[in-house]
Amino acid sequence: MGLLDRISRVIRATLNSLIGQAEDPEKILEQAVIDMQEDLIRLRQGVAQAIAAQKRSERQMSQADKLGTEWYQRAQLALQKGDDALAKEALTRRKSYVETASSIKTQLDQQNQIVAQMKQNLVALEGKLSEAKTKKDMYIARARSAKASEQLNEMLGRTSTSGAMAAFERMEDKVQELEARSSAIAELNQDSLEERFSSLESGDVDEELAAMKEQLLSGAPAEALPPAQAEPVDAGEDSDLAQLRAELEEGA
Repeated sequence: MGLLDRISRVIRATLNSLIGQAEDPEKILEQAVIDMQEDLIRLRQGVAQAIAAQKRSERQMSQADKLGTEWYQRAQLALQKGDDALAKEALTRRKSYVETASSIKTQLDQQNQIVAQMKQNLVALEGKLSEAKTKKDMYIARARSAKASEQLNEMLGRTSTSGAMAAFERMEDKVQELEARSSAIAELNQDSLEERFSSLESGDVDEELAAMKEQLLSGAPAEALPPAQAEPVDAGEDSDLAQLRAELEEGA
């Protein structure tokens, strides 16, 4: 028996767990409201039937009272006519209807209590149904919000925030590296450009100097130097330059 009880307990626990997992709050609440509405319809039908029975009892009691009164009047008529036997028979009939009316009256009192109780239950159920509808809408909204929050948390759980931030940091370093390389290349290009212009300028001076030497060697008159290019001769200047300057001064 112990083993069977344990197996039965495990089965019940498993079924309860499966049922709990399968329960959708929205569907359960919708069905609960539908069930209450059906109960309300059945209760209204019951109240209507009880009221109908109450009305029938009232009519039957009224009819019995009316017949009892009529037979009482007939008994009086028979007694006035001197027919005691007929008067007695009329009173017997009257008694039967009076008893019937009394029995119906007792039944009607019970029906009145039942109808009154059923009406109270009907009002209470209508109030509970209205409250249930309000709570249903509220709980469904909360359930949907909870599901959305759960799904969002699951998505966030599957997505590594630290990994994403690390990727941003790596990309930031990469961008900074690219910017540094671009700046370095620009500087190199600028230096190269200046060197090219400097090379061109130094080339012009060398060519001019070579031409002047050629003129001196050939004995051709040298061209006058522009005033802006005249410079004092340093003691350590090249001997060719010194000789050239001396010849220029003599020719002047």
